[in-house]
Amino acid sequence: MELECAVQKYAWGVKGSKSSVAQLAKAVQPDLEVPDDEPFAELWMGTHSSGPSVIKATGETLGSYISKQPEVLGGPVIDKFGEQLPFLFKVLSVNQALSIQAHPNKNHAEQLHRERPDVYKDPNHKPEMAIALTPFQALCGFRTAQQIIKHFKELPELRKVVGEEAAEKFIEDHSEENLKTCFSAMMNSPKDIIASALSDQLQRFSEMDASKGGELLHDLFLTLHEKYPGDVGCFSIYLLNYLTLQPGEAMFLGPNVIHAYLLGDCIECMACSDNVVRAGLTPKYQDVETLVNMLEYGMVSAESRNFEGFKMDGYTTMYNPPVPDFAVDKIEVPAGVEQYTLRPMESASIVLVVEGSAGDVEVNPASLGEVPHATSLERGSVVFLAAGQSLALKPRPGSRLLAFRALCIL
Repeated sequence: MELECAVQKYAWGVKGSKSSVAQLAKAVQPDLEVPDDEPFAELWMGTHSSGPSVIKATGETLGSYISKQPEVLGGPVIDKFGEQLPFLFKVLSVNQALSIQAHPNKNHAEQLHRERPDVYKDPNHKPEMAIALTPFQALCGFRTAQQIIKHFKELPELRKVVGEEAAEKFIEDHSEENLKTCFSAMMNSPKDIIASALSDQLQRFSEMDASKGGELLHDLFLTLHEKYPGDVGCFSIYLLNYLTLQPGEAMFLGPNVIHAYLLGDCIECMACSDNVVRAGLTPKYQDVETLVNMLEYGMVSAESRNFEGFKMDGYTTMYNPPVPDFAVDKIEVPAGVEQYTLRPMESASIVLVVEGSAGDVEVNPASLGEVPHATSLERGSVVFLAAGQSLALKPRPGSRLLAFRALCIL
């Protein structure tokens, strides 16, 4: 069944028709207005109440359809998660940094929802995975102790917002507890101290040669400061790993892993939740105390954050994270292949076409009920497959087909 999906216009999104989110949405919704001055940040594919997908042929929400025919989810999904789709599938077009954030584990999410339902609006955890569509910049996890110590020694402004005593203690004993003390001190630094340190840092960068400036992330610091002037989060780049995923590379973010997306387009899949604990680089509500106390403070290399997929066959790579809520297939069919069939799964799945098209598709077995299934797929097409359904695609001649599929492996 073909879906029409919700677009989220968060301020950090790419504006107008330059946004991949806008391009994909408009390709299948020609009436969608795409003003040049509006950000198009996220395309949501799923049943989350903040942006539910709708069955194109009937106008019924996907969630309503599933509630009437829960068997489409598959027996293993119902046994594990009840009669609901357990994942939320997205495309992101990022133009400026998202907040410094982490997501709570299941027990913590239930506690936060119970205590502050106005802020934490559901009781679910939110592990998530990002797969780059373009070079995708992000902060993720804490740097190695060696790198953090180097930054403390070379950046007096960083020591200023952290506090000399806390910085020196970490240099002498780089334990996770001492890193937590440093991070907490930085995020709670008084505004006048932050303003003074930012001013000093900007001045020092203006006097620094290009080579040394590059080593100390001059361009990234200035970009963050331009978008979030006066924000202590600008200094977070010296404690957190800074990485760029190339197209097809992925990272998995389990509970309590600090991160911030910075720039680029990606596919994202997560448990069906919108729980985010934020602190820094955002105008939204910041919960510094909760974030500091929940974080994982392990210090690892940026490279270790890459999450490897594995080949299922010549055309499909699966990214299967260590959670049951979701996995993602990347389907890349080169030009010249006459037909390719997406294998049937024990779970329901959602397929998004990012590039190329298929002039003829066949679903087997046919969908339950009277809802007609798609007969062709274009760039931007999103389809829902019930558990046990296969999808045979005949790509149009002369172009490769790139699609992604969210599913569960149980």
